[in-house]
Amino acid sequence: VEKYLKKCVDSILAQTYENLEVILVDDGSPDTCPAICDEFSKKDKRIKVIHKKNGGLSDARNAGLEIATGEYIGFVDSDDFISSEMYSVLLCNLLKSKADLAICNYVRVDECGKVAVDLSMKETLKNRCFSRKEFIEELLKPYGGYYVVAWNKLYKRKIFENIRFPYGKQHEDEFIIHHIVSKCEKIVFVEEKLYYYLQREGSIMSNSFNVKFMD
Repeated sequence: VEKYLKKCVDSILAQTYENLEVILVDDGSPDTCPAICDEFSKKDKRIKVIHKKNGGLSDARNAGLEIATGEYIGFVDSDDFISSEMYSVLLCNLLKSKADLAICNYVRVDECGKVAVDLSMKETLKNRCFSRKEFIEELLKPYGGYYVVAWNKLYKRKIFENIRFPYGKQHEDEFIIHHIVSKCEKIVFVEEKLYYYLQREGSIMSNSFNVKFMD
């Protein structure tokens, strides 16, 4: 993902909420990503870099969780980018609602950053707070996938005290969302499209069925 990485990290560093700890995980990348990460760390003191053997997406997320010190946790995949307001909006809603987890809407973009197929939830949902039970019910509805993914969220750190992503699985977020919800008393959804998901050939989301999807 070397050709997407700079745009991704720049979008995080440009957040209006500036009190960030940015952890870049080089999961044994064979291209120039490790060097790009190191260059970023020299330019911004908020950045920490982990270089590790390739273990897959779950292993990379877990490596970041192990050294994270912040009160809140967020994930951004290295070929995506985010709105400059994303974390300030999510944090504001989380605090205002006294929730444990904040979620925003997202939009799929092509490699030029233009909307590819707008499959966002549109008018289906507005800003809303969920109880644990209500949220579980939402997961079973046709648009439930918007709630499952790891990256359009801001989590209270306590949620991950005894939870890690399963090693070697694809769609790793589907394996733990029920555990995450079990740690939440209240969950808030923000209708704004603050996360830009890159739809590209060769990504995990574009792969055909694989046994790694299954438990």
